[in-house]
Amino acid sequence: MRAAIGVIAEKGTAALRMSDIAARAGMSTGHILYHFGKKDRLLLEVLAWSQEDLWARFRQAADQAASPAEKLDLFVRFYLPRHPGDERYALWTQVLAQRHDEAGRQVLTALLDGWDERLEAILREGRDLGHFAEVDLPEFTIRAVAMLSGLSEDVMFGRSRWQNTSAHAFALSALERELRPTAVGHDGGRSG
Repeated sequence: MRAAIGVIAEKGTAALRMSDIAARAGMSTGHILYHFGKKDRLLLEVLAWSQEDLWARFRQAADQAASPAEKLDLFVRFYLPRHPGDERYALWTQVLAQRHDEAGRQVLTALLDGWDERLEAILREGRDLGHFAEVDLPEFTIRAVAMLSGLSEDVMFGRSRWQNTSAHAFALSALERELRPTAVGHDGGRSG
């Protein structure tokens, strides 16, 4: 799987050959074909494996987090690519750009929904503990993930705006601004 991610990041999905992955993994092409069959299936399975690995690391880090705010920080950190050309994010963009049958769309939908579910759980926990403002969870999640996806494209492309500024800090600040609870004044009214 790691070999496949590396080859996909270097060559892209269009130029990808099973023999390239086999050579990188030190296996025969027949072995790769036996396990995956078609290239489309391989790409989906590599993406699913990559996400499970990423989510396992996220879970471990989130379990150590002291607050929902720290979990939100981790979510943003794990969502955004680490640098232009990040292999995992390159795999996502290339697999999403492919045409998929119904089974492939279901796999991709489940992976995308996994991000939404993790964010909603963090938001719910923060809201229930009074750390975050009351927001419409599904609507906020859609906007947050859309913003993170746009920032991710910028980072992957290497836009100059992120050379001296952190996309992570920008995203986290935008999310926290909206999630900041408003203080309740002594007269029972809300004060900002």
